[in-house]
Amino acid sequence: MFYRMLNVVTSATYETRRVRKQITVLQALDVAKTQLYHFTTIVIAGMGFFTDAYDLFSISLITDLLGSIYYSDGKLPTNAAVAVNGIAFVGTVLGQIFFGWLGDRMGRKRIYGITLKLMVLCSLASGLSFNHKPKDVIATLCFFRFWLGIGIGGDYPLSATIMSEYANKKTRGTFIAAVFAMQGLGNLAAGTVVLIISERFKNSPAYTTDPFGQADYVWRIVLMFGAVPALLTYYWRMKMPETARYTALIAKNLKQAAADMTSVLDIEIPAGKEEMDALDRQDEFGLFSMEFFHRYGRELLGTTMCWLVLDIGFYSLNLFMKQFFASVGWFKDESNMGPLEQTYKFARTQAIITVSGTLPGYFFTVIFIDKLGRIRIQLVGFTMMTIFMLGLAGPYYFWSTNESTRIGFAIMYAIIFFFANFGPNSTTFILSIEIFPTRLRSTCHGVSGAVGKIGAIIGVVWFLLYGHAAYQNTLLMFAGCNLVGVMFTLALPETKGMSLEDITGEIEEMEEQPIGSPPIDGAEFIHSVIL
Repeated sequence: MFYRMLNVVTSATYETRRVRKQITVLQALDVAKTQLYHFTTIVIAGMGFFTDAYDLFSISLITDLLGSIYYSDGKLPTNAAVAVNGIAFVGTVLGQIFFGWLGDRMGRKRIYGITLKLMVLCSLASGLSFNHKPKDVIATLCFFRFWLGIGIGGDYPLSATIMSEYANKKTRGTFIAAVFAMQGLGNLAAGTVVLIISERFKNSPAYTTDPFGQADYVWRIVLMFGAVPALLTYYWRMKMPETARYTALIAKNLKQAAADMTSVLDIEIPAGKEEMDALDRQDEFGLFSMEFFHRYGRELLGTTMCWLVLDIGFYSLNLFMKQFFASVGWFKDESNMGPLEQTYKFARTQAIITVSGTLPGYFFTVIFIDKLGRIRIQLVGFTMMTIFMLGLAGPYYFWSTNESTRIGFAIMYAIIFFFANFGPNSTTFILSIEIFPTRLRSTCHGVSGAVGKIGAIIGVVWFLLYGHAAYQNTLLMFAGCNLVGVMFTLALPETKGMSLEDITGEIEEMEEQPIGSPPIDGAEFIHSVIL
């Protein structure tokens, strides 16, 4: 009883409080109502992902076409197939790391235009890969797709960072998910463009006499079309102001941050000297410091590993969809078809899977991400992908029995993509931009995404060297990767409904305050001190 009374007396005397000095301009952004400029930013940033997806996934639609045109046996050699399908991912790894780092050093906006220019130029150049020998055509194509991948890689962390730093805390997940959902539309656009172009050329009179010459135009036009959506948003990207969080927390120019945001959003933002004092008290540790390791090391390991294991299966199932479907008898009598008939049939199947599984997954994420939370969606996504991959792998050869079982295979294949996108493919992108401090946000997202693309490279190489001979084992391996993703997801924090500064704790200080003194604005009670 005595000790309990002593505890009451002493705890009534002093309290330890955590006081977070939130910057006024950032607080205004956190509580700002959804406005037209938020949707404008979604379109501007999202068009980059539309282009990224178009460029990455369109190559799978024209790979067989390259083999038919340039090689006597009608197939790309394994080493050429690995290079054509994987070289853009190699560039993406480097681009995510390099441009992610530059985005934290030089500003998001300044680097944003460079990545867009690179994507436009390399998309056009990829379609102009002319030469006399097949090997030279493939080598030139791979050269330009490598640099295209660097531009695509840079777009990932910059688009994600810009959208997250413009959004309010209540709907930030929805906005970032909407940007990422443009990847699904880009995937659909790739299939649609291939359908339209191949239909146009295979019905032309010249196709009857020179099918391979006409097919040569098709793959070039398809790749060059990737420059169009990027060009459409270039002007608006250049007109965007720098994000307030970069200007305030990294450049430490509160006046400019407030002016930039009031120029595009309908908000009032006063600034005060005490806020500059709060900025001066920020930690300045780097990515390779022990302080970063202790505070964010577990989170960085979680985001990188979840992205890695996801992309091993996700990109393989996308890029080699034709091979999976052909293995159960979905495509028949291809030997009697011309090169464009084969391409058309595959593009149609890919478009059906995108519309029925891929796009609904993205849209469900946009609707539910700020209601259910990131972690719950990621756990459910990884778990359901595992279940349906095992469902395909267990009775794999049963799916080729007849027409109805093949349709069942297609339905389950589409469901895997639904839960990939209403799951870890979206949430890995969102979480890795929310849980790291502003001065390292773009860098950490770039590192996480780069490790993910290493997973995509692993998946491509595995499938082309070993997987095409053992589809069942390949699906089992992908299911195992998803289970690893479940375990690493448990190491990540939930970020739903929180300010970015609350999540990262980058602007805070500890104070002791007598209980009887006036309350401190924004103070949060932590614990009583027992003497």
